[in-house]
Amino acid sequence: MPAHLEYIFFNVLVLAGPLLFSFDRKLRFVKRWRSAVIAILSVMPAFIVWDWLVTGRHWWFNPVYTAGTLIGPLPLGEWLFFLTVPFASLFVWEVLRHYHPLGAEPQPIYHPLWLALFALPVVWALQSGKEYTALVLFAFTATAFLDLTMGGKVLARRNTVAYAILLAGLMLLFNGYLTARPVVLYEARYQVDVRIWSIPIEDFLYGYTLLLGCTSVYEKSRGAYE
Repeated sequence: MPAHLEYIFFNVLVLAGPLLFSFDRKLRFVKRWRSAVIAILSVMPAFIVWDWLVTGRHWWFNPVYTAGTLIGPLPLGEWLFFLTVPFASLFVWEVLRHYHPLGAEPQPIYHPLWLALFALPVVWALQSGKEYTALVLFAFTATAFLDLTMGGKVLARRNTVAYAILLAGLMLLFNGYLTARPVVLYEARYQVDVRIWSIPIEDFLYGYTLLLGCTSVYEKSRGAYE
């Protein structure tokens, strides 16, 4: 396979399993595709804009693996990433839901002080020039607040810890491939430059922000169509 198509093929692999098992007679995730599409397309534009604005500054894409596939500054594989990875994560969430039902909608406990506590590292990161670090901290905090106040209250669900652990494992596998290959390269001065394997620690929070947003909208939409 030509190297410049690897990122596209990566997305095919990410999608293949969840797509195939969507038709499982017990799970029937195919019945939730409408909610999944709504969730993915609701969150995707914000991350495309984010990605578009910082490519060439916070990170860039290795032309060996992306040449000839660019749409704007982003390779086709990156556009597909924001479709396939959220779809796979929602499939994982639905599997957890099937085997360990979420129960009644929770009443989360939160306080404005939480936002203040999260604001402190954002200010530190900005003052230190760690733009990527500041952005992911702010984005995750805002997404968490929206989830608990207007979204699906995913962070208050009893399955959330298991979900977060499973997503961490998938990020190690899939993001580990992208950063170790490397398909994506980073400018260290804009992050704390701490890595787990080859993955900048900020990437985990970036991934959690994307997937929390999608899952929150999915839960909200799922309830509306049942």
